[in-house]
Amino acid sequence: MGLVYLRELDADSKFAIWKIEETADELLSFLQLSDVESHTLKTLNKGKRTLHWLATRVLLRQLLQTEEYIQCVPDNNGKPYLPDYPLQISLTHSFDYAGAMLSKKGACGIDLELVKDKIERIREKFLRPEELAFIPATLNRIEQLYACWCAKEAVYKLQGNKGTSFYHNMTILPFEYTPQGVMQVRLDAHNTSQVFDVYYERFNDYMLGYVVGS
Repeated sequence: MGLVYLRELDADSKFAIWKIEETADELLSFLQLSDVESHTLKTLNKGKRTLHWLATRVLLRQLLQTEEYIQCVPDNNGKPYLPDYPLQISLTHSFDYAGAMLSKKGACGIDLELVKDKIERIREKFLRPEELAFIPATLNRIEQLYACWCAKEAVYKLQGNKGTSFYHNMTILPFEYTPQGVMQVRLDAHNTSQVFDVYYERFNDYMLGYVVGS
């Protein structure tokens, strides 16, 4: 199906979601790969991992409006970047969808997750008691838990350091859940403290979180 959601946050930042209905060969037909990328592709397990990797690269070409080769490489922490463009990027994928975000402002982060009840089993691994205290046992509890997860994942991707902990280094300030909204996430790491406005929204059966730094 291809591009199903494109949102321009402002003149400098935008993201898009791609629904993966193509085969790996069909996605490959949109791309040119370097020898290193071809090797990377061969190391992935066949199936969703391959489709996710290919779809995010196809989506980057859509967002950059080019059919030319795009060099997209990981830094020392595994965070993807574009050496040939003055842009920060973030990539995400979940089941049948892939997403990509671009920003001229600064570092950015995006996360997409399929909403499932299983998040209840891990809630205490990424949220501290004071965070769980403002999440009521209501009909929207699962959605709010996913909004919190996506927000922390988005900030994790923005800051780009592997050692950062969802539980120990990030705190979600109290907020009231709505199907589309914004929350604040405080990041305490590397001898600094910073608060980010993280946006979230339901997207079909998924939760989406995204953030842009300054």
